[in-house]
Amino acid sequence: MKKNSFAFLLLLFSSFNSSRGQDINISNSIDNKSFDPSTTLWYRSPASVWEEAIPVGNGRLGAMVFGKYGEERIQLNEETYWSGGPYSTLVKGGYKVLPEIQKDIFQGNPIKAHKLFGRYLIGYPVEQQKYQALANLILSFKNEKDVNGYKRWLDLKTGITSVQYTVNGVTYLREVFSSAPEQTIAIRLTADKPGSVSFTAELHGERNSSMSNYATDYFRMDGVGNDGLRLSGKSGDYMGIEGKVRYEARLKAAAEGGTVKVDDNDLIIENADAVTLYFVAATNFINYKDVSADCQERVDKYLKGIEGKSYNWIKEAAVKDYKSLFGRVTITLPSTMTSYLPTDERLKSFAAAPDPQLASLCYQFGRYLLISSSRPGTQPANLQGIWNKDMNPSWDSKYTTNINTEMNYWPAETGNLSELTEPLIKMVKELTDQGGQVAKEHYGARGWVFHQNTDIWRVAAPMDGPTWGTFTVGGAWLTTHLWEHYLFTLDNDYLKEVYPIIKGSVEFFMDFLVEHPNGKWLITNPSTSPENPPKGPGYRYFFDEVTAMYYFTTICAGSSIDMQILTDLFGYYVKASEVLGLDKDFAGMVTKARARLVPPQIGASGALQEWSDDLDQMEDKHRHFSHLYGLYPGNVISAKRTPELTDPVKKVLEQRGDGGTGFSRAWKMSLWARLYDGNRAYKIFQGYINEQCYPQLFAKCYTPLQVDGSFGVTAAITEMLIQSHEGVIDLLPALPDDWADGSINGVCARGAFELKFSWKAREVTSVEILSKAGQSCRLHAGNLSFVKNNGKKVKVTKHSDGTVEFDTEPFKIYKLGKD
Repeated sequence: MKKNSFAFLLLLFSSFNSSRGQDINISNSIDNKSFDPSTTLWYRSPASVWEEAIPVGNGRLGAMVFGKYGEERIQLNEETYWSGGPYSTLVKGGYKVLPEIQKDIFQGNPIKAHKLFGRYLIGYPVEQQKYQALANLILSFKNEKDVNGYKRWLDLKTGITSVQYTVNGVTYLREVFSSAPEQTIAIRLTADKPGSVSFTAELHGERNSSMSNYATDYFRMDGVGNDGLRLSGKSGDYMGIEGKVRYEARLKAAAEGGTVKVDDNDLIIENADAVTLYFVAATNFINYKDVSADCQERVDKYLKGIEGKSYNWIKEAAVKDYKSLFGRVTITLPSTMTSYLPTDERLKSFAAAPDPQLASLCYQFGRYLLISSSRPGTQPANLQGIWNKDMNPSWDSKYTTNINTEMNYWPAETGNLSELTEPLIKMVKELTDQGGQVAKEHYGARGWVFHQNTDIWRVAAPMDGPTWGTFTVGGAWLTTHLWEHYLFTLDNDYLKEVYPIIKGSVEFFMDFLVEHPNGKWLITNPSTSPENPPKGPGYRYFFDEVTAMYYFTTICAGSSIDMQILTDLFGYYVKASEVLGLDKDFAGMVTKARARLVPPQIGASGALQEWSDDLDQMEDKHRHFSHLYGLYPGNVISAKRTPELTDPVKKVLEQRGDGGTGFSRAWKMSLWARLYDGNRAYKIFQGYINEQCYPQLFAKCYTPLQVDGSFGVTAAITEMLIQSHEGVIDLLPALPDDWADGSINGVCARGAFELKFSWKAREVTSVEILSKAGQSCRLHAGNLSFVKNNGKKVKVTKHSDGTVEFDTEPFKIYKLGKD
């Protein structure tokens, strides 16, 4: 048994008072409805299920906080804890069968082509590895069956979640955050009466018992000294791949007053004034090829890093780090009485009671999730970010790249979180390793290729089966994020770094493209329009030998999304070569090939075709909008540049409807925003809130929790307020009626511009622009056309389309007003 020293109490005394005071202020602001409804989530009851818990994260360590009394559960993740170990799914010699597959597709034998692709080109193992749950921290409190004044909240301005309630006249407060500077999750427990904090903590491991009673993973739970717990273990084998990830997690208690002791697996605190629990964890993962690190050594280093630091110091450092990212952008829309309701009640009331500010909260929650799940040096955000309670999560909680991973990063650049794309950019670089091998062995091509899924081991071959695996443009789509990062930063050194990756993708498709039977077009073959089976000659329900089930094939030649992604890829590759002065001859060849790609086709129904051939679809309400990639997030279809395609695009949107999964609705919001219909985008947002959004604003994929829709909604709200993909910064391009007044500060635009602007009665009233690269700025800001820099008038060119253009200098601010 351990008594805390007087010196240690002195060290922590100030942190006890100051941290509790800050959270009491937030609690009071909730009570008197003076909090900021654009950055505060709050609830009157604990989470009843994991999907209602509140997330915290530092990019590497994540927690889902239930906020329970009696027995609290904090579910924990470490981003590199996956099943298996380094492996490859390469199948050698597949390219020898490729011509036969292409012939079968052209001759109307898709099922025969499907079978050949499944036998010779699908990677092996056919599936990939799983992101794993790490642990659960259980805090057991006595005599807490009935409580009063319960509330829990998440303050997006600080990244701290808290819970408060009163039992037997004592008010208890807990706060939890995940610190990036100290690489720890801190749990702080206080009470307003000395000696009132008593509980037992247990650190539980997870095992994949569905694989067998004991599986091949294991964990051990131990006490450490008089004030800590240890959880250690290994990952499970899966699909013949040995589980090679080793991990260690530690919990350490710092109590103020009272006693601390360890009894086997129990950490017991009695009669303390306050307690801070520090959770640290690490694995042996170094990179996708190397798992030779010492996880215990890493954990010891993290614990040593917080030694001698007060809770308040650790909290202030974490909040300062977090605010340096989150505080870059503020958004304000009209608030109503509904805006101050508990968040779950706000969601339920949204369809009937006006609450424009709820969109601001969703916008900022998406930014919060990205800060919490994707930091420089970490892994990219996966299907569930970094939060996962299951050993067999939906779709393995990996990286699905026929929409989901890309959507995770849609709000990064506009949301002024550009550096948080580093993990995604690094992953693309790593994918070129096996991607280059797959290009050679599966397709007989140069460069690199990647398909619709990968995991932490960066496998690149087609997977799941030909119905899903023939998506050869997964890597090409990811490279658009590399280019977008350049457009928002204009960093030529960065462009030099990623240029070989973009060129490698182009090289693959220059070899892979084949001539269409009409002799005019170049197309991909085989191809697919993600997950949507076409309906036409040769397509039927059949028993697939790869998946061992009845289903349809999606294999085809020249899907519309392929053609649109390659139109973008070839276009920005040529621009990159011009900027860097490289590969002029090859760029010329790419330009000629781009001109032969299948242009968007309009079918007999008047709708934009999903395939090069005018085929029907098996699922008329399909969740994907693959053939509208060119409108958003791509830049092939435009209401301004290709007006002849506007009605065909609308026919697709109307036919598919406004429903679907969370990610599908988020995508539809952006698509309608690109068509300048803010009210339709807002209507879809209302449906999303009502049907595909969990109480803490995580998106649903029908039922499973996914982060993509949350990120997609943030991006869509941006598209409604500002667009810059047409070479012009367009303010309020798709403003819904309910957002008549508002402001946004810190949002970014292509050309390396950062903007602050306000509007009233749907008219822009003020604009400030920070030019980061000194480029010419062209924008549409309503009636504002007078430009000043440092009080001096700036020469402006007024264009016939209502835009104004002016030269800028790096890191100068330009203000717009009326003439």
